[in-house]
Amino acid sequence: MAPQYDAVVVGAGFGGMGAGIQLDRLGLSNYVILEREDDLGGTWHVNHYPGLAVDIASVTYSYSFEPNPHWSRLFAPGEELKKYAGHVADKYGLRRRMRFGTVVDGARWDDERQHWVVSIAGGDTVTGRYLLTATGFLSQPYTPPFPGIDSFAGKIIHTTAWEDDFDLTGRRAAIIGTGATAVQLVPEVAKKAQALTVFQRTPIWVVPKIDTAIPTPVRKLFERVPATQKAARLVNTSLLEALMVVGVLHFKQARLLNKGAGALAKAHLRASVRDKETRRQLTPHYDFGCKRPTFSNHYFTTFNQPHVRLETNSIDHVEPDGIVTADGRKTEIDTLILATGFNLWDVNFPAIEIIGRDGVDLGKFWRDNRFQAYEGITVPKFPNFLSLNSPYSYSGLSYFTTIEAQMKHMGRLFGELRRRGETTFEVTERANAEFLDRVTDKLGSSVFYGGDCATARSYYFNQHGEAALLRPTSTLNAHREAVGFPLEDYVYGKTA
Repeated sequence: MAPQYDAVVVGAGFGGMGAGIQLDRLGLSNYVILEREDDLGGTWHVNHYPGLAVDIASVTYSYSFEPNPHWSRLFAPGEELKKYAGHVADKYGLRRRMRFGTVVDGARWDDERQHWVVSIAGGDTVTGRYLLTATGFLSQPYTPPFPGIDSFAGKIIHTTAWEDDFDLTGRRAAIIGTGATAVQLVPEVAKKAQALTVFQRTPIWVVPKIDTAIPTPVRKLFERVPATQKAARLVNTSLLEALMVVGVLHFKQARLLNKGAGALAKAHLRASVRDKETRRQLTPHYDFGCKRPTFSNHYFTTFNQPHVRLETNSIDHVEPDGIVTADGRKTEIDTLILATGFNLWDVNFPAIEIIGRDGVDLGKFWRDNRFQAYEGITVPKFPNFLSLNSPYSYSGLSYFTTIEAQMKHMGRLFGELRRRGETTFEVTERANAEFLDRVTDKLGSSVFYGGDCATARSYYFNQHGEAALLRPTSTLNAHREAVGFPLEDYVYGKTA
């Protein structure tokens, strides 16, 4: 029995849309995109908390083949990213292939029929020759199991479930978490709350944000002369590349650059926070880059305000009217905001159950062994499967560099399938093992293994203690290998 679709794509964020665009280019136009939310956009649909903005310059945080000359700022607010996602979906005819409110429970490879069977909550199934998961790196929200949290009598709100009509005016609020989300949110909450306590487990490296409105004449220039926007993209990408690839991934060889970035962040902190003790508490004790740094001009200065307090004692338990820390101190609040991030390694890789050839469970395989994926996109024993958010796939600092590298990998792989007249592929054990050895070896020079990351509590590290998220090469290398990987790294034709 022929499958219903050429391909089933899980996720309608920028990764899933990139996959759809490439499938159309490859002539595999009979595909469906399944999305659990009620609209497209992924993280830019789910997240709409106050202060939300992209933390990579807008000219870089977009498809290179679909530039947007209309960004209002160098770092565009979240609603503009959501609008851009809608524009892309409409221009490339993606929306008609999307099924919203569709929760995928799992997928299983049918070796007899040589296709994937995808199970949907409610009992429905769809079948596709190929399965592409684009569920994102940060899609499974995490709420720490604080004792007593269920007894809290006030308002609890997670940043991924923000209520736009919720008024913080006059509230005694607490924010738990000091990651990139909190850095954006804290200044906005402080503007309205009567009192704000920020509970910090691990301080974050923050550097100045060179942000400004993009003047109308510049936007018109980008629109009329696209080469000018491409040049701006190239400059910004090069700066990010220097920060990430040289300063973080080549830490041993470029320790001075890494230390320089840390010095810049410390100078920014000293210039922003008046109280010496608060500055000390906000200073990370791990090397720059051990966890993702961020940009802000307002986060640090918020702690100068008399109604804002930084709390660094660990949380012991939650009571109906407040939070009690390990030192016995109680902070009375009526609003609890959870900026507690996402669970990558326990439930996000993969975000759904995926059963491959010989009944191999991908999540169990990764957790029992090592997290791995050839070129960050395919896995042995999983035929016709492309994981678009995988171990060792994230390249550079902009997600779009990863998306476009994977689109190129798809192009080369499916082109070879067509040339051979085959419909099935699977990466070899040998190729996968060689790639894993290579990236592991390269990571030996990174800040993750060569620096001091002991206190970082970084989501870059999995439960095996491996920094298995980032691809330890330049973006140029990732794109070069995407169009030039050895074709013999795959077997083509019916699987065993």
